[in-house]
Amino acid sequence: MKRIKLVVAYDGTNYRGWQIQKNGETIESVLNRALMELTGEEIHVMGASRTDSGVHAMGNVAVFDTNARMPGDKFSYALNQRLPEDIRVQHSCEVAPDFHPRYQETVKTYEYRILNREFPLPAYRLNTYFTYYPVDTDCMQKAASCLVGEHDFQSFCAAGAQVKTTVRTIYDLLVIRDGDLITIRITGNGFLYNMVRIIAGTLIKIGTGEWPPEYVEEILEARDRRSAGPTAPAKGLTLMEIIFKGEKDSGSC
Repeated sequence: MKRIKLVVAYDGTNYRGWQIQKNGETIESVLNRALMELTGEEIHVMGASRTDSGVHAMGNVAVFDTNARMPGDKFSYALNQRLPEDIRVQHSCEVAPDFHPRYQETVKTYEYRILNREFPLPAYRLNTYFTYYPVDTDCMQKAASCLVGEHDFQSFCAAGAQVKTTVRTIYDLLVIRDGDLITIRITGNGFLYNMVRIIAGTLIKIGTGEWPPEYVEEILEARDRRSAGPTAPAKGLTLMEIIFKGEKDSGSC
C-alpha cells in the first residue's frame, strides 16, 4: 500500500464544493470515481481544503491510498484522461504513508477577483465578481493592511462554524488593480469558514466608500460576524496554492 499526493485544479462552477454531498456532484466524488475506474479499488481521497460550492482552485491538494503498481508521478497523466475538462491534476507523486494534508503546517494563498467596469464581460462571468460602482483600491489596501498579522478573526467567520479558536495569522494581503480587474490576494496559515469571502465583502464596501478604511480595526475588536461586511459571492474566489512545511512550492513532494 502506498500514498499518492495530487495537486488539483478545477472550475468549481458546476460542483457543490469539494466534499461529497447528497444533493449534487462534488470534486471529491468525481476524483473517487476516476480513481476507482483507474485502479479497480474503492478509493476515497482526503483533501486539504474543503472549498465551498462554486469556489475554484489552481492548487488544492488531496491524497489517497492504493495498491496499484503505477509510479506516483504517472497518476496525473492517467487521471486526466478520465476526468471532465473542468478538473485537472497538475502534479502527482508518492508521499510518506502518514502524510495527511489536513494535519500539516501549511501556508495557503487565495485570490478574490473583482471586475470593475460599466458593463460585465462574458469571459469573466464564472470566476469573477462584477460591480459597476467605482472602487478605490487605495482605501481597500489601507484597510487590508490592518488585517495582516495574528488576530482573532471571529468577526470574519461564518456563524455556526465549529472551531477551537478563531485566531489566525495573515502573512500578506494585497489589493492589486490591473485595468478593470481587481485582485485581492491573501496568504495565511489557515482560514476560517467563509473568512476570505467575508474579508472580500468587507473590503468591497470600503472600496465603494460605504465604510472608511479604519473601520476594519473596529470590526476586528468587535469579534462579532454582524460587524463585518457581506460574504462575497463564491465564484470570485480561487484557492491558488497550498505549501506544506518544508516545501518550496505547492508542486513539491
